[in-house]
Amino acid sequence: MSLSAGQQSIDEIDFKAQLSREAAETDRVMGELLHSRSHIPDRLKEAMGYMLLSPGKRIRAAMVRWVCRMLSGHIGRDGQIAAAAVEMVHTYSLIHDDLPAMDNDDLRRGQPSCHKQFNEATAILAGDALLTLAFEALAAETTNPQTAVQMIRMLARAAGPEGMIAGQMADLEGEKTNGTLEQLRSIHISKTGRMFAAAAGLGAIAGGAGEDQIDLLADFGLKIGLVFQIADDLLDILASSEQLGKTAGKDSRQGKLTYPSLVGVQRARQIAEDLTAEALEAIAPFGPQADILRRLAVELLKRKK
Repeated sequence: MSLSAGQQSIDEIDFKAQLSREAAETDRVMGELLHSRSHIPDRLKEAMGYMLLSPGKRIRAAMVRWVCRMLSGHIGRDGQIAAAAVEMVHTYSLIHDDLPAMDNDDLRRGQPSCHKQFNEATAILAGDALLTLAFEALAAETTNPQTAVQMIRMLARAAGPEGMIAGQMADLEGEKTNGTLEQLRSIHISKTGRMFAAAAGLGAIAGGAGEDQIDLLADFGLKIGLVFQIADDLLDILASSEQLGKTAGKDSRQGKLTYPSLVGVQRARQIAEDLTAEALEAIAPFGPQADILRRLAVELLKRKK
């Protein structure tokens, strides 16, 4: 896929530097939110921080912040809290996903999974705590009640029983079955796409967007979330555990439905390219101000880890 002149205005090195800066700011806010809660038991707080503040790309948080800045010219407290909340929910999902009852993975972000570093019970509680802290932060720290309610509703729908949790359930039920492409797309939309859509939508709310802008940006987020998941499927068979920071080859061993298993590597890559083109079309109305989002879409398409 070739880059347009607009996409080339932010090169790969500059993009990675910007992503690192946004990650550092999000880590600062998450650390503040976690450590300001003085009544969390020490071991629980340690387990929460172990995963929450471990090295990660913070792509969802960066999208919140970039969308907010694109629309309003700055990142106020609402954008900061929304970015942190998205990462808290994402981290909770990773902790629970790694548990023996789910994907049973001993490695996450290049270090022992939470249940291996602590124990299963502590990992479950740490995930639960991060999920609830995310919504507490949105309720308590945003600038007005209407914004808080709007953000909480959007994130809860994306993460809840009709969103990410539904996708996880369908993913488990789809193991070792002869699924269809339509079924797989539905799993990916719920499991991954809706949280990316929420990240863009939360950034739009924090940036003062109207409904039409929120819808366009959420559509962008959904499409690049699907690209992210297809890339994840490909990397599971093409990359090593050292490159990924988690166990490679896990999907095929568990008999999971993936794009490579259903349509092959080349067709999976083509579907990802088509989705990237659709994502870029969704943000065309935002002009050059959306260049960082265009670069994000392209980087997710070609990611190596």
